[in-house]
Amino acid sequence: MTRDPRLPGRLLLAERDTLLPVLRAAEPSAFALPTVLPGWCVRDVLAHCAAALTMAATDTLHDFGDEANAADIAARADLPISAVLDELEAGYAGAAEAIVARGGAWDALALGEWVHGGDVREAFGIGDAYASAGIDDALTLLQERMAQPFRALPPTDVRLPDRELRLGAPDAAPAATLETDAATLMRLIAGRSPDPERYTLKGAAPQVYVTFH
Repeated sequence: MTRDPRLPGRLLLAERDTLLPVLRAAEPSAFALPTVLPGWCVRDVLAHCAAALTMAATDTLHDFGDEANAADIAARADLPISAVLDELEAGYAGAAEAIVARGGAWDALALGEWVHGGDVREAFGIGDAYASAGIDDALTLLQERMAQPFRALPPTDVRLPDRELRLGAPDAAPAATLETDAATLMRLIAGRSPDPERYTLKGAAPQVYVTFH
């Protein structure tokens, strides 16, 4: 079955509709909470996301290196949090259209922004932080991204509670197996300190699957 080309846009809009009400209702102190990303508080993550989405919407992406990301955050440091949230909300819609128009070239950006939503939810203590609304679309994007030849992943059969999927070359004999849940899979792929008690991996090392930072 051919994937719906609007899938990455749909993922971003699901994130907007789920995360923004939580952010709008949060106490000011919540934005200073630390996240799983070293040195970044919730506000930093949101400023980074707002910048990335705005750049996607306006076709002005940079390399997302440490220096460029720090500059994006610093540029928004003096703004009221309401202004950062306004930019974030507008960015989701604008970036959704731009990413869909790229026909797959920017799909990783949509998935990365969804993962960052998980970083914020985790900091807020919200359950299923990395398995929120849009998880089905996120898993589809993940499988496609991990099948790209340049990734050179060991072909891995993944068994989740409600489905099975393949990471790596889809037609090769499996070299590894992974049994886990969707949230832990996303933590593993994103390098978000997955609980080793929540997954069983045979035939490969966990580090080879990390594709986001």
